[in-house]
Amino acid sequence: MPLFRRRRDDDLDENLVADGVEESVDSPPDEGPFSAPPGRPSGPWDSDDVPDDGVQRLDLGALQVPVPEGCEVRVDVQDDQVVAATVVDGRSALQIHGFAAPRSEGIWDDVRQEIADSLRQGGGSAEETDGPFGRELRARIPTMEPTPGQQMQGQQLQPARFLGVDGPRWFLRGLMTGAASTDPNQARILEGVFRGVVVVRGGEAMAPRDLLPLRLPREALQQVADQQAAQDAAKPTLDMLERGPEITETR
Repeated sequence: MPLFRRRRDDDLDENLVADGVEESVDSPPDEGPFSAPPGRPSGPWDSDDVPDDGVQRLDLGALQVPVPEGCEVRVDVQDDQVVAATVVDGRSALQIHGFAAPRSEGIWDDVRQEIADSLRQGGGSAEETDGPFGRELRARIPTMEPTPGQQMQGQQLQPARFLGVDGPRWFLRGLMTGAASTDPNQARILEGVFRGVVVVRGGEAMAPRDLLPLRLPREALQQVADQQAAQDAAKPTLDMLERGPEITETR
């Protein structure tokens, strides 16, 4: 899994871009302007309304993710497709997904209810509460925890927070786990990450709830290319397979 870390006092590399994003999407003529919900005036941002705050962000295509000092970013890949970014801060993590959504209405109310129903049916729990981004879920997720010997033991309940924000034709979901899911002080950095995400929705037609397309940053692509080159260099060539010296024994 590609891994990116921002060490303290280190400058971010060229894969981290400033928030200014030139792409804009015109509203369809039959739809009214999107009215931002109470949780979004200070972020997460759409590419058309991001302020000039000087924050540098990791360019993942549809998502621009800030990387605070001391944090690392893991890119989640399924079937060769980048599907999410996970920002890790010590013992806490925030997984971020971006989805397409209708412009005329948000989907977080429905998604929140579906998540809560699914958790309860699976043996977990979920409770709605007000958070810094509006309504959110405080949950306990069923999970199988390994013992020190790596043998799976009984089902455990892991605390978590589900965050959601509706934007213009997109929906951003965050899953916070670890210490930040229960300790407000531990959550501040990751809440700031979620608030600082910029969504580049693009103008293509997408069905509601489709994942927004993400991509690996240039640094990760270079790492993959270097690894492939090293593997190719280790493969035997025709020269290596030429017949070597022989010793003939005469009896």
